[in-house]
Amino acid sequence: MGIKLKTQHLWISGDIAESTFGETAQVHVVYYPQQRSLLLAPMEDEIFPTIHKGGLQMLKNRNLQGDKTISLQEIIIDNDLDDTDRDLVFMHQPGMRMLHITL
Repeated sequence: MGIKLKTQHLWISGDIAESTFGETAQVHVVYYPQQRSLLLAPMEDEIFPTIHKGGLQMLKNRNLQGDKTISLQEIIIDNDLDDTDRDLVFMHQPGMRMLHITL
C-alpha cells in the first residue's frame, strides 16, 4: 500500500510504520509549505524537534496489518491543500527513522 491520503488522514502501511516508528504512540510532525514536504519522526527522536519546529500527533492503529493513521485536517486547512484521497509520494530509507512525504 505505501502511504496515502484518505479522508484527510495520512495512512501509513504497517511495514513502513513498523520500520520507521516501532512501537511509539506519538510522532513529531512538521509541514514545510514551500517544498510541500511533510516530515515525520518517532517521539523518541531527540534531534528532530531541535531542527524542525513542529508538533506531536497521535499515531493511531487502524487494522490487524499494522497500518497507522495521523490526522492531517489542520495542516490541510491551514495550508489550503488538496484533500482528494490519493497515493502520496514519499521517501523512506531502511534504518532512517524518518518519513518525508510530498503533499
